[in-house]
Amino acid sequence: MLRFANQPHAASYYAATVNDTTRHPALDESLDADVCVIGAGLTGISAALNLAERGHRVVVLEASKVGWAASGRNGGQMIGGFACGVDEFSKHLPEADVKRMWAMGLETLAIVRERVAKHRIDCDLTDGYLTAANKPRDVASLRKWQDEAANRFGYNRFRYVEEEDLPRYVQSSRYLGGLYDPDSGHLHPLNYTLGLARAAVEAGARIFEDSCVTALREENGAHVIETERGRVKARFVVLACNTWLGPLAPDLARKIMPVGTYVIATEPLGEARAKALMPAQAAVCDSRFVLDYFRPSPDGRLLWGGKVSYSTFAPRNLADAMRRDMLKTFPQLADVKIDYAWGGFVDITMNRAPHFGRLSPTVYFAQGFSGHGVNTTGLAGKLIAEAIDGQASRFDLFDKIRHRDFPGGATLRTPALVLAMAWYRMKDLL
Repeated sequence: MLRFANQPHAASYYAATVNDTTRHPALDESLDADVCVIGAGLTGISAALNLAERGHRVVVLEASKVGWAASGRNGGQMIGGFACGVDEFSKHLPEADVKRMWAMGLETLAIVRERVAKHRIDCDLTDGYLTAANKPRDVASLRKWQDEAANRFGYNRFRYVEEEDLPRYVQSSRYLGGLYDPDSGHLHPLNYTLGLARAAVEAGARIFEDSCVTALREENGAHVIETERGRVKARFVVLACNTWLGPLAPDLARKIMPVGTYVIATEPLGEARAKALMPAQAAVCDSRFVLDYFRPSPDGRLLWGGKVSYSTFAPRNLADAMRRDMLKTFPQLADVKIDYAWGGFVDITMNRAPHFGRLSPTVYFAQGFSGHGVNTTGLAGKLIAEAIDGQASRFDLFDKIRHRDFPGGATLRTPALVLAMAWYRMKDLL
């Protein structure tokens, strides 16, 4: 793994408005545990919390800080379902199991709400999410999906928003309509992650920051996990490293790709102006492949995300570049300053389906959330805990989804995907 000890959280709006400054020590001793979780993002912390609640002795090792990577930097969009859509599941599963996957996609949202309420996590959880149509073909696609959700899965909560009604959600002339989901929403992802970490500690888990794992091996029927100054001996291991997996599990790392995505936060707009910009206070993303996503903050800012990049290089003059994109949707914000600009990597799979499975009977992993990690990670942690306790039927559904390596190997896969992204950008323009 790469080394990130003593690095602070990214200089983001989230870090500036964090409400929990708890720090955890670095591991400097030898410990025994039932489960060692590697990675203290949303996946790892969710797994740790679920396992600790079931009575397991849990140790979490984090190379940097809790929520340091994507879990604490993302757009905060809490989107029901999975990034791949149900058609991908239909390639691998019978219809009855596809419907189980659909139900688990909704369960991801319930898990977040349950955790926030149970543990009193102050993370600005707000209901409502709109997919905005950029093209007439997107209008047709969204209407079709509304019908399929109702007829195939019995989900009647989607509401199609006609173009003339869009100003109730977003004051922009850029979109032709949208599909509103009242069950999805948005939140402050860093405060949510830190709140889950607090709950995990209260349940008995031990978290160690600045404790990069340097080796993982089997010894006398147990797993030995080494850091620079300590080691953990455990019966089970959970790999929750996503794009930072590195050499710990190269076969897994080849099945995900780090994708850069970026966010800006405006200065406070003032209560009246902020409310007029997005009256319903819902999160929004557009319908393009290379999409923009945005949402209001509780203190009257606009949080604008996008500039998705497969090159791993951040855009030059990030704040200005993002601001130009924002003004294409909201030209009325031309006088508004940008207070924060930041970015990071999310992990995607080739088919955009989440990748859950086992490297061995006692080494579990979950990765490849492909932009749906805010809530899908909660399901991952729950299913891993179920499986370790011998109730693996739901976890094993995900293991039936076939995942391919990204082509090109370590050298060529990034240039290949940069070319693919250019193609999709062209398609978005047509």
